[in-house]
Amino acid sequence: MSFETLGLKAELLRAIRARQYTHTTPIQAQTIPLILAGRNVLAGAQTGTGKTAAFTLPLLQRLSDGHATGRYPRALILTPTRELAAQVAESVATYGRFLRLRHAVVFGGVGFHPQAQRLRRGIDILVATPGRLLDHVRQRTVDLSRVEILVLDEADRMLDMGFIHDIRKVLAELPERRQNLMFSATLSNEIKKLSDDLLDRPALIEVARRNTPAEAVDQRVHRVDRGRKRALLSHLIGSGDWRQVLVFTRTKHGANRLAEQLARDGIKSAAIHGNKSQAARTRALADFKAGKVCALVATDIAARGLDIDRLPRVVNYELPNVPEDYVHRIGRTGRAGEEGVALSLVASEERKLLADIQRLLNRELPVDRVPGFEPSAKEGPILQPQRGRRPANGAERRPRPRRNPGGPRKSAGGGHRRHG
Repeated sequence: MSFETLGLKAELLRAIRARQYTHTTPIQAQTIPLILAGRNVLAGAQTGTGKTAAFTLPLLQRLSDGHATGRYPRALILTPTRELAAQVAESVATYGRFLRLRHAVVFGGVGFHPQAQRLRRGIDILVATPGRLLDHVRQRTVDLSRVEILVLDEADRMLDMGFIHDIRKVLAELPERRQNLMFSATLSNEIKKLSDDLLDRPALIEVARRNTPAEAVDQRVHRVDRGRKRALLSHLIGSGDWRQVLVFTRTKHGANRLAEQLARDGIKSAAIHGNKSQAARTRALADFKAGKVCALVATDIAARGLDIDRLPRVVNYELPNVPEDYVHRIGRTGRAGEEGVALSLVASEERKLLADIQRLLNRELPVDRVPGFEPSAKEGPILQPQRGRRPANGAERRPRPRRNPGGPRKSAGGGHRRHG
């Protein structure tokens, strides 16, 4: 469907054309008309489906058609992480560039007072993480009593990260009459309960089944000895003339070490994880998007919410301990109709982890051997999923901790952390 058919105003269509977008994604085609009509919406949409534009475009149109307050935010967009907040704010700026609407973004890890000064100058749209937003509420640097539209983005992640109490505190600051929009990668029972409390007769939209990886992603496995993974990755980047690759490790220390090793191989690299300052994470992501960095090495926690246009490939340098995290990782590529490649470097110690992933996907991943990097003969075959067994509700329960050669079961990046 063409954007021109949705009833968007000329200023928004001009901004869309500047991004070289012509046709909507399914989530955009279904949600934009509903939001323009003032409906409450509960949308199940995974990353890479174009959901940010699905709520940003109609939000901008509704605010531009209304009456400006001059100072108080009229729309509030809550996100679980700093990176996602920054990227949503970037989308607001991009699509609203030809409109006379002001916006601000607030999150933790950076100075409070510059944000307070920006808020005091007056804004129409506020993008925020819950923790830092409540700091501003307590310091009376923001007044949420005029909010007309509330967006909860990646609501499932906010619940996972323990933000439910903060969300309820924010809701208590908002007027009762408002439009509510909730976007979540999964529509779990917890999400539906939250929607029952928040949304009045919402339109329900679901465009992707839970834990379904993007069909546009070509997923492949390279078997290799653990000690030769770095050499293989450098070989793939160099021989393939890769210009941009997002690489996943399990731990912060592993991300730092790999980025340093790749740099010694002549590959411009940067690491992004929870121990990095917000300024360092923002700079690394900006350099990666601008092409100044070829390999961005990340942990799962740090990569949540990363939105990188036309990212060509993702590499699982180490497989995740939780199979569902594999789906979130590869969802960084193959977004919004673009093709992508996801490669996994699998050592013999990770055979059980790969079997768990394949059981979740209910499919075998093709194995490619790279000449010169074949695994040693002592390795056994990779375990394959039992054919015909489909995980209940599209997901496999997390395996119980056990002695497993893939490493400890603790989440990469230090587990769930609040990013507010």
